Amino acid sequence: MQIFTLKPETWDDIVSNLPNPHLLQTQEWAQVKARYGWEPMPFIWYPYPATRTSRPVAAAMILKRAVTARGFAARMCVLYIPKGPLLDWNDAALRQRVLDDLQAFSRRQGALFIKIDPDVVLGRGISESEDAKEDGGGQAVISELKRQGWLFSSDQVQFRNTFLIDLSPPETELLARMKQKTRYNVRLAQKKDVTIRTGSMDDLPMLYRMYAETSVRDGFVIRDEDYYQTVWRTFMRNTPSAIHPRPMAEPLVAEVAGEPVAAIFLFYFAGKAYYIYGMSREAHRDKMPNHLLQWQAMCRAKAVGCTLYDLWGAPDNFNEDDPMWGVFRFKEGLGGQVVRTLGAWDYPANPLLYRLYTQMLPRILDIMRWRGKANVRREVIA
Repeated sequence: MQIFTLKPETWDDIVSNLPNPHLLQTQEWAQVKARYGWEPMPFIWYPYPATRTSRPVAAAMILKRAVTARGFAARMCVLYIPKGPLLDWNDAALRQRVLDDLQAFSRRQGALFIKIDPDVVLGRGISESEDAKEDGGGQAVISELKRQGWLFSSDQVQFRNTFLIDLSPPETELLARMKQKTRYNVRLAQKKDVTIRTGSMDDLPMLYRMYAETSVRDGFVIRDEDYYQTVWRTFMRNTPSAIHPRPMAEPLVAEVAGEPVAAIFLFYFAGKAYYIYGMSREAHRDKMPNHLLQWQAMCRAKAVGCTLYDLWGAPDNFNEDDPMWGVFRFKEGLGGQVVRTLGAWDYPANPLLYRLYTQMLPRILDIMRWRGKANVRREVIA
């Protein structure tokens, strides 16, 4: 395991050529997190023994953060690898090598724990449904993690499950794969003169206000404007392309008679498009702008060479009691497939302090969420 100081384009090129590359393992995402208290630490594994022409076989953008909570020593830290490490998880020898190195590194750093949440597939389709298909390779990874002392994390930072849409068929087939009601709503929006345009940097303040309005209406917590401005501006610097190794983003804005009524941010990296942020207003919701936005996003992603569209999140439990059920039903209508993944796992480098930390964390997060909701509500009202 070696740490490297690399140019952003070099790191992104390495990541894009590994199995299942992910947006959250890019240099750009690390740059964003560096502004908010995290120290990026890029690591690369080469074949053993390596030669001059050897290509990396694994990589991990590790994010390190000092723990300053009362009762913990100042030298303590937590380590997190969002949607990584990246490697062929079916290669048992490489998998063990990477996990061994991460465990040793976390102990040397004096970390409370190191968290990973790679997109290792456990199954496809809604669990226990007729179309569900399980993946034995994912179960083998779980067995290996448990054997090496990793624990399924009580703090799942990212969504465990998601929807993926295969963009390789023609547009006519993509439209046909949608549920009938979704397809009807796409056409309704077109008939109601909803238009879609590509947003610019000048739109970002307006888009944050719309996002804040959405969070208050739908009851979820968001960060302050500076954070989203940093994310959006970092990824909007280049022209969208699925072939170029650098990750990129663009906002798509739905308007009715020139009035913005809904928007999404579309991210691109290594042949995959991601829908991460969505926002809307109460005005003109009956014209179904969100349905047309998603259809245009699929067409746009396909046009720049993407073969997959990640709708970023599906429920942990596929029933009406899950808080994501309404979002799930909307995404289901777009014709994608549920993909169930490993989720986040922690290696407690310091087991005693890890237990104390995980007991405190829910209380801390509850306080932060309450404050976050109050602050956003004040911004919307103002």
